[in-house]
Amino acid sequence: MLATHAQPSLLKPVFFRLSSLLSPRTVSLFPKTKLQYSSSLRSSNRAFAAMVGANAAAGKSSSEHVAGEWYSVPELRLRDHRFTVPLDYSLDRSASPKISVFAREVVSVGKEEQLLPYLLYLQGGPGFECPRPTESSGWIHKACEDFRVVLMDQRGTGLSTPLTASSMLQMKSAEDLADYLKHFRADNIVNDAEFIRLRLDPDAKPWTVLGQSYGGFCAVTYLSFAPQGLKQVLLAGGTPPLGNGCTADSIYKACFEQVICQNEKYYKRFPQDIEIVREIVNHLAGSEGGGVLLPSGGFLTPKGLQTLGLSGLGSSAGFERLHYMFERVWDPVIVPGAPKQISYCFLRAVENWLDFETNPLYAIMHESIYCQGASSRWSAQRTRDECEDKFDAIRAAKEGRPVFFTGEMIFPWMFDEIHALRLFKDAAHLLAEKKDWPPLYNVDALNNNKIPVAAAVYYEDLYVNFKVAMETASQIAGIRLWITNEYMHSGLRDGGGQVFDHLMGMLNGKKPLF
Repeated sequence: MLATHAQPSLLKPVFFRLSSLLSPRTVSLFPKTKLQYSSSLRSSNRAFAAMVGANAAAGKSSSEHVAGEWYSVPELRLRDHRFTVPLDYSLDRSASPKISVFAREVVSVGKEEQLLPYLLYLQGGPGFECPRPTESSGWIHKACEDFRVVLMDQRGTGLSTPLTASSMLQMKSAEDLADYLKHFRADNIVNDAEFIRLRLDPDAKPWTVLGQSYGGFCAVTYLSFAPQGLKQVLLAGGTPPLGNGCTADSIYKACFEQVICQNEKYYKRFPQDIEIVREIVNHLAGSEGGGVLLPSGGFLTPKGLQTLGLSGLGSSAGFERLHYMFERVWDPVIVPGAPKQISYCFLRAVENWLDFETNPLYAIMHESIYCQGASSRWSAQRTRDECEDKFDAIRAAKEGRPVFFTGEMIFPWMFDEIHALRLFKDAAHLLAEKKDWPPLYNVDALNNNKIPVAAAVYYEDLYVNFKVAMETASQIAGIRLWITNEYMHSGLRDGGGQVFDHLMGMLNGKKPLF
């Protein structure tokens, strides 16, 4: 039995050059539609190539790039950059609508004028903005020893034309919104990154890219279509599936297995919560309409309660935070005869836990990140239906079994029960049925990759399945892997500078090849 993150005995880290263990093989993304998608791949490459040719005034202020003044937080100097980029890179530059992409440049105090190489950080998600530094700490502190760090808010997040629960209401119809949102995937995030690189650095040198989780997916898209912009790539829990069509089904089948394992570990750690969770489920199921109102106007049902596993089962200290959350689930009975009720404190904590109010793009776009030339058709729900005997909360509570939480999955009923998502239900359904998604990866290019790549693969990762990560790694020529269960999926954040330092060491010679 492998040790968990919280236990003292840890799986010994393993790092090696994958080509020494696995023979690379060439896999066609769409063997049955080769002509159609080879054309799409050529179009994608043309888009990236066109941007390379656009570097007429890199490093200079222009209408496309506005740089702010330097300012400070403890031990760091920061400067804001705003870029005006095309919404649709496949159109002529003058014909495409424009959006704004925000990036924050970060250096150690006193290094503002030093000629340091750039490192681009790609945030996890989809639909989440970059961290806002309040001091020099963690991986940023370590990276700033040798780099100018660029924290780019991916399009639609943070200050990059944010797509919020209010801003998306400007769209006149669900069809208009779905058509707009199709431009907010990894392919265009990489287009934005290249746009920024060519204007930020006067010499337009290739830069280092660090991708956390979904940011790693974007980095592999970068390797596929714009390797000329890359010096080296670091992946932290972010190796995407590369299969044909929509890979969501295989992903969720693998992830449900890990979710069951994490549930068993949680209840072994906190056995008293078995009865507490069953009691909550019975209370919700017995309430009018099968649930209770949430503070925002949403509705909490047993299925909604199970989604607390999205964060609670897969991140560092997630078990502990989930347990302490259940400590305050019930209001005290201060008037004899008053009915038992779930506390406002708990209901508010449920909404804050899931982030859908502030980051709805995560839910709307989630399954599309797995789609290339095929629709997802609500893959997580279909996969859950196949193992409903294990995830039927009401049935589990009645039979006296532990109620299992779900993991990183978005279900269609969420767009009925979560207040911030209700108005986007129709657009979400349109995206779930969309078939003509362009390719996100080029396996031939990855098989012939020349860019140094190092990846942290977390053995017990709830979000990026270990087996899937290894399959993907076998397709990226020259990749070096660090396999460990010392960290959870949030290792880059939780490990201070250790994860970043380890990955860099694998590429700069500080960590031996064997």
